[in-house]
Amino acid sequence: MLLGDDKIEQIDQAGRHILAHAGVRLLSEGVLKRLHEAGASVDLNEGIVRFTGEWLDEIVGNAPRMFTLYSRDGMHDLNIGSGSVYFGNGGRVFRILDMNTGGFRLTVLKDVAHTARLVNLLENIHFYIIACQAHDISSEFYHLNDFFQAFRNTSKHVMGGCDSLQGVRQMWNLACAVAGDEKRLQSEPFVSVITNPISPLTLDNNTLEILEFCALKGIPVTCAPAPMAGATSPVTLAGTLAQMHAESLAGVALTQVFRPGAPVLYGAVPTAMDMRTMDLTFGSVETAMMNVSAVQLAKRYHVPIYASAGMTDAKTPDIQSGFEKGVSLLLVGMAGAEFIHLAAGMLDSGNSISYEQFIIDNEILGMVYRVLRGIEVNENTLAVECVEKLGPGGNYMMEDHTVEHMFDEFFFPSLSVRMNFDLWKERNEPTPLSSARELARELLQNNEPVLSPDEIVRIEKQFPDIVNV
Repeated sequence: MLLGDDKIEQIDQAGRHILAHAGVRLLSEGVLKRLHEAGASVDLNEGIVRFTGEWLDEIVGNAPRMFTLYSRDGMHDLNIGSGSVYFGNGGRVFRILDMNTGGFRLTVLKDVAHTARLVNLLENIHFYIIACQAHDISSEFYHLNDFFQAFRNTSKHVMGGCDSLQGVRQMWNLACAVAGDEKRLQSEPFVSVITNPISPLTLDNNTLEILEFCALKGIPVTCAPAPMAGATSPVTLAGTLAQMHAESLAGVALTQVFRPGAPVLYGAVPTAMDMRTMDLTFGSVETAMMNVSAVQLAKRYHVPIYASAGMTDAKTPDIQSGFEKGVSLLLVGMAGAEFIHLAAGMLDSGNSISYEQFIIDNEILGMVYRVLRGIEVNENTLAVECVEKLGPGGNYMMEDHTVEHMFDEFFFPSLSVRMNFDLWKERNEPTPLSSARELARELLQNNEPVLSPDEIVRIEKQFPDIVNV
């Protein structure tokens, strides 16, 4: 781990001090009154709630340690809190690096469909977050259409941010129709919702309404603060972590006030500013370090975490995107975060996506999972008898032991260049990027929906504002 228990203890205590003394501003008189009735320290005049020690521990203690984020096919369920590490993409960007033109353009609804399809087919990306803004859809029916394209094109768990109570209701009604009825959706929720407090230490009425709606309906949710060190939180990493921790615990506590036992993820999207230029540095090593520390803070409360990794400030899939992504994905994965978003497809400080980047990140994640799997050490893998049999100068190529283990011991990349120079020249000098582009085109040619034709017709009749792409 990055920080020792004593340092995590200090950050935890600093966050708790912030909650107890500075408090959190809630822009909802109704929620403030409910918190007062629940035993919190509330100043109705200032609109601030202060979370004190024993009350905070009791309320946060109601949050489940384990729950399942379901897939619709039952083959990609995410057992959150079980010790498994799951990676998924990130979402709500407004721009895409078009692999056909090489230039950037605004994202449209078809990009939601395409990214959902890619995630559905890529084995190392375990859940889908609504990837981008559909600029060709009116805001009134935005959530209806982007969640429909997600459900239409992937059977993996779907998560998305909702802009309003109207939007989350659209998502809920649609998901109930896909599930068959409300009871089935509540028993195995295959969709979850992202909300975000406003750093520092503020939650608006809109966010609170969405949090409450999800908690009451049994839809898993995260309230994920995104403080920027030097801008919306202290410039020091420890100070940003303390403030973020306060905001994250407040989000967990609020869901448990709305409904004890509601499935919730401790949210963490800490970032930093380049203080020389005032630019956001999503791909900085400091951002990765803070996310590793956030995992340690969440584990202190036995609450599963919605962490961040795989970000880059690079504008294209290049060397910079490779080293920034690789460092953060490996660090946060090794820290044991249960649910890691932003891990695939992202570029440009979280403002852009790229189809090719999804393919490349899937390969990076394959390497990360190989590291997480570790080295199996037992009598068979130590191969002492095999070594003794062959002795000095032996050749292992045709040994049964080699055949037995050759395919499960190694990660075999599909994009990396592993061929001699002459063959590489003969094949027109392929690169990981050119191979990723070719594979993305191949995968997107398969536009078979995961919903059946009958299901699509039934849902489109029920929701006439759904747009076909």
